[in-house]
Amino acid sequence: MIWLVGSRGMLGTELSVFFEKRGIPYIGTGREIDITDRSTLRTFIRGVSSVVEWVINCAAYTAVDKAEDEAEMCRKINAEGAENIAVVAHEIGAKCIHFSTDYVFDGKRISPYTENGATNPIGVYGETKRNGEILVLQNCPASYIIRTAWLYGRYGSNFARTMCKLMNMEECVSVVEDQTGSPTWTFDLACTVGAFMSEPDIPFGIYHFTDEGNITWFDFAAAIYKKARKARVVKKECAVVPCTSDKFPAKVKRPAYSVLDKTKIKTTLGIVIPSWDTSLTSFLCSSED
Repeated sequence: MIWLVGSRGMLGTELSVFFEKRGIPYIGTGREIDITDRSTLRTFIRGVSSVVEWVINCAAYTAVDKAEDEAEMCRKINAEGAENIAVVAHEIGAKCIHFSTDYVFDGKRISPYTENGATNPIGVYGETKRNGEILVLQNCPASYIIRTAWLYGRYGSNFARTMCKLMNMEECVSVVEDQTGSPTWTFDLACTVGAFMSEPDIPFGIYHFTDEGNITWFDFAAAIYKKARKARVVKKECAVVPCTSDKFPAKVKRPAYSVLDKTKIKTTLGIVIPSWDTSLTSFLCSSED
């Protein structure tokens, strides 16, 4: 049995569908279970009749700019909440999968970040996610930390869905071209979670996963437009123009370069990771929006 924490968000919903289609038993919880209250987590898990072998934590505070004003709430969810989940997972003898982010890095490199590279978050969100990683591994050594980036998918609010909506409404959209990373389709990440769960004796620790290749947000938006027009997800012409981050003032500077090295996960799991281009096509051809 899997306990899927945060089962109603973008990634949590993707994993829920993934498990349901494959007949994998799981129980999903959302905001009705307060992850910042360890006693609530313990009470819940005591009421589950089946043996829980995996705890997967998709719960997170992800509002990067808002986190600067709500630092304590962000810390309680991303660090303290992650710690509580890890503690309870360890108490019941379960393995834990926890998701982290490219924002643990400062973006000053010009080559992909490896798992053992020095972290240096540049905002509250990244700092709390890094602290969450540390607390999870300290309190549940049988844990996998999966750092990912630029998530998009069919569920929840995300860049790809927002772009399609704007392109159907506006004559022109401006997208930054001074931030480079790797898009990740939530379905691909869900499949990778399945690989961790199906392969025995995978060493615990930190792993990086995104789709293959790296681009700017502008490149990504331009590809979305081209493919969405072909798939008739976007039904009108819309110009996609590049701009710098200065056009969209924010409280937190985003990492200029946040490409993650995936050698470790590919070697360890023996998986072939799809290119971002291939996955974007698959996503748009399956989209109902």
